[in-house]
Amino acid sequence: MVSQALLLLCRPGFEKECLAEITAVAAELGHTGWARLEADSGFIRFECATADALYAELSPLVFAREVWPVLTTIDALPAADRITPIIDALHSTLGRESATLGQLFCDTAEGDAYRATARFAGKFVHPLRQALRSENVLLPKDKAARPALHAFFPDSGRVWLGIDRPAMRPAWSMGVARLKFPSTAPSRSTLKLEEAFQVFLGTDWREQVGNDHTAVDLGAAPGGWTWQLVRRGLHVDAIDNGPMNDDLMATGQVTHHRADGFRWQPEYPVDWLVCDMVEQPSRVAERMLDWLENGWARQAIFNLKLPMKQRWASWSDIRARIEQRLSGRRYQLQARQLYFDREEITLYLALEATA
Repeated sequence: MVSQALLLLCRPGFEKECLAEITAVAAELGHTGWARLEADSGFIRFECATADALYAELSPLVFAREVWPVLTTIDALPAADRITPIIDALHSTLGRESATLGQLFCDTAEGDAYRATARFAGKFVHPLRQALRSENVLLPKDKAARPALHAFFPDSGRVWLGIDRPAMRPAWSMGVARLKFPSTAPSRSTLKLEEAFQVFLGTDWREQVGNDHTAVDLGAAPGGWTWQLVRRGLHVDAIDNGPMNDDLMATGQVTHHRADGFRWQPEYPVDWLVCDMVEQPSRVAERMLDWLENGWARQAIFNLKLPMKQRWASWSDIRARIEQRLSGRRYQLQARQLYFDREEITLYLALEATA
């Protein structure tokens, strides 16, 4: 199996940032590539002669929701029978040995122009899955631990086929978080923190967040992120000059401090620091580093509101600053543009305790 392209799905409108990131990461790993951008499409096809080797070295990216290598392309699927050409192409590419692929995903772009294609793919996945199992391409039952087959439809007459690595697969298909807004939450921002927990902490995220832990929420009002923490059993210091939701305060798990989030300091260390303030991203990042370096919190999840015309450059500068300040320290850093993010990205940062 040889691939000469990667498919990357992203938030519509962030194709340039996605391309800038994969180009930079590829260069760091000794690869080159290019792509033609379609504005607001929500995907890029990164042409790269060494796509297989590049994909094998990749870690999850910030601006790409999903990445996998394109193994074969079919440009003229007949409307009367789309399944047979797909099966023939897979047999030609993979051979006819016993099935090893654990799942099938029919992917589409999220851009407005692709809504009809998304509806088609949602219906097509079921007969295609059944046919692939009959042809011994897919295992009889889904196995998430195995590589998965992806069929990306630019439209209903074309398909790009590829196989992923489980470690690169997002928590939700195409990186589209399927979370329901709780009616009692003060704002929809609560979904952003719930998604962050699941993306950054993995399947046992509930245990890692944990009951009886303590947290600080900087820029908390009206309480969307605080609500998510309280729901998980945490005791929260909410820092904001604005008012907090009355029902949230009535839980008895929240202490509201009317103070500046950039000045307030805790009396005791806490387990979690979260922050969703509309401020300069570099200033927010520096404050998060202050908290962790001073031992005021063990780990942090925070948002950075990136400037529209310099998103990739801004994030690159901030990442370099984090690496500089934490030089010589052991730490974990993850960054993603989550599904529920808009112009921002979300970071997870934790420092290991020094001896």
